[in-house]
Formats: sequence, structure tokens, C-alpha cells
Amino acid sequence: MFIKRNATEFADALICEAEGLTRLREALEQAGVTTVRVPEVFQVDETTLEMTGIESAPATPGTLSMLGEGLALVHRLDQGKYGWGQDNYIGLSPQPNRWSDTWGDFFVRDRLGYQVGCIRDRKLQTEFRDILDRYGQTLAGWLDSNCDHSSLLHGDLWSGNALFDKRVAWLIDPAIYCGDREADLAMTEMFGGFGTAFYEEYDRVYRRSPEYEHKRDIYNLYHYLNHYNLFGSGYLGGCRRGFDAILRVVR
Repeated sequence: MFIKRNATEFADALICEAEGLTRLREALEQAGVTTVRVPEVFQVDETTLEMTGIESAPATPGTLSMLGEGLALVHRLDQGKYGWGQDNYIGLSPQPNRWSDTWGDFFVRDRLGYQVGCIRDRKLQTEFRDILDRYGQTLAGWLDSNCDHSSLLHGDLWSGNALFDKRVAWLIDPAIYCGDREADLAMTEMFGGFGTAFYEEYDRVYRRSPEYEHKRDIYNLYHYLNHYNLFGSGYLGGCRRGFDAILRVVR
């Protein structure tokens, strides 16, 4: 068993994490996936989360393939609406969620708009806000036209949140919501990627769209904005790349 303690300022952070783990496990079961697992929650309250311990091992092409296949199968399940209807957290930041009938509006407003609103530098906030105000509706329409359906997303799928033992892959620390599956895939590439075997197997089961490379920078803009707000100017370049990607698709 592994015991995680709440190191955030948010009383319900672990409770939200436990909910995310449970929902991911249910989706894996619904999709018939047995080679990707999620820690079982034994107990949770505002201070501690007790869950399955994982004996980590280095990733191999085999376990990376398992992760790619399992994630693709979960992403194929149509969740109907976008958002979550219950706020949770992305790392150390609140993540507002509401149910929406359209993906583009949800992403522009509840992901990009929220993070831009958190920028403390008023000049920079105004610069980025002006782009969203001018092009947000066009961007939302473009995203809607390039989204297959609503998928359950891990939401924070960088390499530190995918573990492996000697037999299977594990997903931890989710920030779940329902959205375009390629938002999950985009984040896998934000800090180095998951390896060729992962992407080959994902594409075998559920091939990425022709617009994925354009969407990748736009979806990762959310995470770069969050990292900028948390950690400062080292992430500003990633923010600007994301806004440049928006301008390329809307002009």
C-alpha cells in the first residue's frame, strides 16, 4: 500500500484525485483493458490517500505498447458531453469544469480563458486575452470540426504520471475530464514523449487525426499557461508557441 499526503492548500485535492482514479479504472474495465491499471483507492480524506503500491520498473517497448493500446481503447469510448461537472485540480492549480455540449467552447473558455485570467502580469494578460477575444470563436469552431467525440481524459498525462512494473502499465495522478482525446496525446509529448512503441500501438488502435500536429501546440498551451502561472517565465516561450499555433489555424 502507498499513502499519499495532501501537500496542497486545497482540502479536497486528494478526494478529487481518488475520484479520478476510480473513474479511470471504470473506463479501463468498460473498454476491456487488462494491461493498463490504476491504483485502487482504499481510503481517502482531506489529509491522506491510501492506495495500491506500485513496484516500479523501467518501461520496455512491450509495456509502452500496452499503454498505447489501453489508452486508445479508453479514448474510443464516447462520453457524450465535454467537461466534467465537478471542479478538480491540475497539479497545484484549480481546474474548473462544467458540462458543455461543445468541445471548442469548453476548451477556449474553461482551459485557455481560465489560465489567461490567472496571469498576474497585466500587460501579458491583456495581450493573450485580446487573441482569445478576437479569435476564440473561430478557434472553437475549428476544434469542434476536428474532434471525433468526447473521450475520458487522464488530463495530466506527462511521463511522470505513467508508471510500469514488470508486467503492465499504470496511470497515476489524474486530472480527469471529458474532451478531445488528442489533448491527452499532446501532453505526452510536452516533456519528451513516451517512446515509439507507445505511439505506434496507439495509432494502430485509434489513429491520430491529420490535424494532430496543429492541435498539439494548442492543447499544450493550456499546460504551458498553467506552468507559467505556477513557476514563472521559463514557460513563457511555450505559451507564445501555443498562441502562434492558434493564429496559424484561424487566419
